[in-house]
Parts: sequence; structure tokens; C-alpha cells
Amino acid sequence: MFNKEVYIGRRDELKKRVGNGIIILFGNNDAPCNYPANAYRHRQDSSFLYFFGQKREGLVGVIDVDNNKEYLFGNDIDIDDIVWFGYVPSVKELAAEVGVDNSAPMSELRDFIDRAQQLRQPIHFLPQYRGDIQIQMADLFGFHPLETREKASLTLIKAIVAMRRRKRLEEIEEMRKAAEIGYDMHVTAMKQCREGVTEHYIAGLLDGIAMSRGCGTSFQTILTQHGEIQHGMPTFRTLEAGRMILCDAGAENQEFYCSDNTRVAPVSGRFTEQQKAIYLSVKAAHDWVMAEAKPGVRWLDIHLGACRILTDHLKQLGLMKGNTDDAVAQGAHALFMPHGVGHHMGLDVHDMEGLGQVYVGFNDDIRPSTQFGLNCLRCGIPLEEGFVMTDEPGCYFIPHLIDLWKGQGMHKEYINYDEVEKYRDFGGIRLEDDLLITADGNRLVGERQIPIEINDVEAIAGVG
Repeated sequence: MFNKEVYIGRRDELKKRVGNGIIILFGNNDAPCNYPANAYRHRQDSSFLYFFGQKREGLVGVIDVDNNKEYLFGNDIDIDDIVWFGYVPSVKELAAEVGVDNSAPMSELRDFIDRAQQLRQPIHFLPQYRGDIQIQMADLFGFHPLETREKASLTLIKAIVAMRRRKRLEEIEEMRKAAEIGYDMHVTAMKQCREGVTEHYIAGLLDGIAMSRGCGTSFQTILTQHGEIQHGMPTFRTLEAGRMILCDAGAENQEFYCSDNTRVAPVSGRFTEQQKAIYLSVKAAHDWVMAEAKPGVRWLDIHLGACRILTDHLKQLGLMKGNTDDAVAQGAHALFMPHGVGHHMGLDVHDMEGLGQVYVGFNDDIRPSTQFGLNCLRCGIPLEEGFVMTDEPGCYFIPHLIDLWKGQGMHKEYINYDEVEKYRDFGGIRLEDDLLITADGNRLVGERQIPIEINDVEAIAGVG
């Protein structure tokens, strides 16, 4: 937890941005796994963490902007829970730790909301993603649980996005810590990448590193020989000679800040010439992003530039043809890269995605696209100092997508389908790093870049 002045300052800024009314931020409750007493690992809501700092379940933070008062609602842990889980500070003590003067049991929240509604104070809340909180809100406000998103406060969403999107020094330090854990995770994956080992075994080692050094992984570890599957979960398949593993994994540190990196390693210890060619194509796009990302540059243009770099390389390999600018404008490259080049990061690995991506990554002038591939771009706006963005171009050979496009004659003026068939069982390659946008450019969030040069990856692969 940061010192309480950080949270006081954040809440003061939020009051100014919202202007009036009541702001209510729900923390998360425990979520049962397969019966009530067996819960998933608790993970606090990120916006609640940002403004109220406390990680305990069953809390609600309230800010009365009109009267400049702040409250923490929640029930104290009783003796039965203390017997099983140990002592937990009272809600009053938790409130004091983050500079909140007022606390009350959860039973008093309804009366507080009722008074605010009688006084016709605007009530600002965020869209919710958990069913139990939606039900709690429905009980408090008298609407259907599924209406929480449409009734959420756009004023509050935009205020929080504006604050959380630009990372401050204390946040950058926490993300550095997460990146150091991520470094160890990915080097371990490379070392364990050898024939006969299962995907699940390697993924389990990575998850263990994250749990032993922080709070766990920032998302479910993606580790697969079928790198063409964007979110390929690890299976009990054993690694096969001649294939590659794609590992997309990240850590969540003790303050819940994230890392997110992707690397590819050869199971046999050496990339084939075909694999090297695609790897270098992706790396060229990755390096171009690092060279070009800086304040004022639109992330949409960064994405399209990376797509043009990839297209030029695929043309050299005979997989694509025609005018590069036209091919990218028409979306032909999306057969090989059907996703955006990166996303915001912070307390969420896809930072603030739950608040509505249109508010996080777009504005009145730059809107989301409906074009296949480009519709998965999560940000298009100009970069600002303090943004943390992932740089993650990729190249994939997805058999079902190839068959669909080829059967429909999609973009045949730009794609050499006969050559593409030679890569049908290739898999996929993605290379991802986390970039902090600085005053005049960018730098890696962590102190060390995970090995990315082909020679360095080959020197590590399979030595564990």
C-alpha cells in the first residue's frame, strides 16, 4: 500500500474532476469456487484499489463531493472468522490507513444512499462485471442488476480514465517490480522449452514464480505449441521437436500492478530457417514500434505502421503481394495479424477495459473500427507521457481462417494462398514488451529486456 497521502491526493483530484454528487466505488467480495467456503484467490477491484488502497473483501468506498466527506463501509470481521483466518483490522482502522475519517457497517449504506437520493444528489458509480455486486447495486438503487452498465456515470468513467491512464512515479516503480518477476517467468519458460516436457508443467512453474514473488499472474498464462491460437491455454501435450512454444505471461506484484510479455522459443533449441524468417518479420515490427512511440503520436498510426512493416516482410517471403499501403488499408494483413499492436497497462493488464474500451483508448475524433483485425485495436488516441503500452505485433497461420478467406477469395490480390499453404502448420509468433511513454520517446518498464534476439533465445532454450 502507498502512503495515505497518495490516496488522499487521488480522491481530492477525483472530486474536482467529477464536480458534485456522491461517488460510490465498490470493492470486490470473495467469489466461491465450488462451494461457499472454498473461494477463488481474492482480487480487489482496481478502481477501488486506486482510490481506497485496501485489499480486504466486502468494502465500499463513498465520496460525498458536495460535503467534502469520505466514507468506508464494511463489516468488521467477527470472532468466528478470526479463528480461521486470524485478526483483521477493523473497518475504522482500515479507513484511517488511507486517510478516510468516516466508517460504518454495510447495513448503513442503504440509508446513506436513500438520503442522497432524497436530496437529489447525483450518484456516480462505475459499470460492474461481477454478478454479486450488480445484485447489491440493484438492491440499493432499485433497478435491474443488468442495468448497471447503462446507468453507470459517464462523468465518473471519464474522470477515472483520465487519472489512471497516466502513470505516476509510485505506479511506475510498482510496474518495474512486476516486470522483474515477469523477466524470471519468461527466462524460466525458455530454459524449460525442450522435447518431452508438457505445456502445463512449464506454465505451472511460471505461475509458481509469480505467486511466490507477488500476488500471482496478471492473467491466465498462455503457453502453447499452437501459437496461432491467440489465447492458447496450456494443455498436457508434450513439446514436440521442430515446434515452438509461444509464452504470453505476466505477473501481478504485491500492489496488483501488472507485467505482460510474450516470447517464442524453439523446442529443439534452434529455430528453423522458416521460423527465423517469420520471427525476424515480427521483430522488425516490434522494433519499429519502440523507435516511433512517443507523446503526440497516434497509437492508431503506430498500429498501422507496424502492420505495414509486417506486410513488407511477408511480401519479401512471397506470402503477400501488391501495394503495401493498399493491402493494409483493405485489411489483407489481418489474415496474419488479426489483433491490435498493443494496449494500455496498469492495475489491469488491459487497463480499465471494464470501464469501456471506447473511453480508454478512443476519443471523439478517433473511433473504433469495424474492419476485421482493426476492430481488435484497443487504443487509437495520441500517446501521452505516463502511458504504459504493450508493443506486441504478431504473425499467425490459422488454418480455419486461411480456409475461410481462401474459399471466399478474400484479398486474393494481396495474398499468395499457395505460398501460405506451406506455412499451414507453422503456428504463430508474437513478441511483446511493456513501454513507458516518456517526455521524448519511450523506455522499457523493467530494468532488463527479456531475451529477444534469436541467438540469445537459442542460447537459453532447453538448458534448464
